[in-house]
Amino acid sequence: MQVKLTKFSHGGGCGCKIAPSLLRELLSASPIFYPDLIVGKESSDDAAVYRINDEQAIVATTDFFMPIVDDARDFGRIAATNAISDIYAMGGKPLMALAIVGMPIDKLPAQVMKEILEGGEAVCGLAGIPVAGGHSIDSPEPIYGLAVIGIVHPDKVKRNDRAQAGDSLILGKPLGIGIMSAALKKGILSEDGYQSMLDSTTRLNTPGIRLAEMHGVHAMTDVTGFGLLGHLLEICRGSNIGAVVEFGKVPVFPEAGKHCMDGISPGAVDRNWASYGEEVRPASGIADWQRKLLCDPQTSGGLLIACSPESEEEVLARFREEGFEAAQKIGIFREGEAMVEVLP
Repeated sequence: MQVKLTKFSHGGGCGCKIAPSLLRELLSASPIFYPDLIVGKESSDDAAVYRINDEQAIVATTDFFMPIVDDARDFGRIAATNAISDIYAMGGKPLMALAIVGMPIDKLPAQVMKEILEGGEAVCGLAGIPVAGGHSIDSPEPIYGLAVIGIVHPDKVKRNDRAQAGDSLILGKPLGIGIMSAALKKGILSEDGYQSMLDSTTRLNTPGIRLAEMHGVHAMTDVTGFGLLGHLLEICRGSNIGAVVEFGKVPVFPEAGKHCMDGISPGAVDRNWASYGEEVRPASGIADWQRKLLCDPQTSGGLLIACSPESEEEVLARFREEGFEAAQKIGIFREGEAMVEVLP
């Protein structure tokens, strides 16, 4: 029996995230200081980092969501890739994962639930880590993800709040995952479009490990539910600088661009813009569909890098060596208030 997983979820993938403005309010309390907690919640980073000794630090993250696709195994693969990528975004190497599982057990066949778990384990196998355990509950909507533990040298942690004025801004994957998932729900996404979406969302952001070795890489994060603009603004706020994005240089999935021009986009696009639109200055030549693409919630999106201009070619070469052919310089960081200017 074919089960459409997306019919069980009110939102899919990283589009399920709480709006960025509300999340900042919820996390606004002053953190308790722990000297060995290198990265905590204060910087809105991708994972927590705790120093064990002068040579080792633990990287810990958790990520889970509702189905973004109907195929059970594909859903498991996408969710696992998305969770593991937070370790790479900190420059870490993943060590093991714990499964987070919530399923409507009275509505989903056991075989479908099993295929979700198998998809997640398959990606963990590609990352070279075990699924060492986890926790499961009976829930009204299907939920799957991972808590992932990794390791990194304390001096090689790549935070999201260390960008410098003059840095190049590089994006590792094309935009448009949320728009294509909305088209999938409407039954208008082509087979080629689905395959492009699947290839991207199941590609682990492994370049993060090697990029962490580069002194010229100053800041790193990955683009997920808040869209390119939302996660770029987190870098700007934390680093106390501004950024300029040239839309014409931003890699975009062709079918995503087409559907967005036709008015197809997930509700999270408008939610994201409402949360941070006041911090963005689109040039007069930016169309509404282009703005929506920049706010589109990405699931298992690309790495976003701030690096010195001298390191730019080496960073792009690292991406190319690992098969990220779409990686592209899309803008720069500059002195000024923490806002983003968007140029055509």
